[in-house]
Amino acid sequence: MEMLVILIPVSLLLGGLGLAAFVWAVRGRQYEDPSGDAARILVKDWDERPKP
Repeated sequence: MEMLVILIPVSLLLGGLGLAAFVWAVRGRQYEDPSGDAARILVKDWDERPKP
């Protein structure tokens, strides 16, 4: 039971860090165009890239 005094705050801290990283990625527009990124990897030539 004494270990829970350490594990609960550590898990809350790690969860908060993960949530902060996710919010930072969303605000940094990391998830703006996922379908364009998926199609871009299949294009052979850079001139044939899909237009944003």
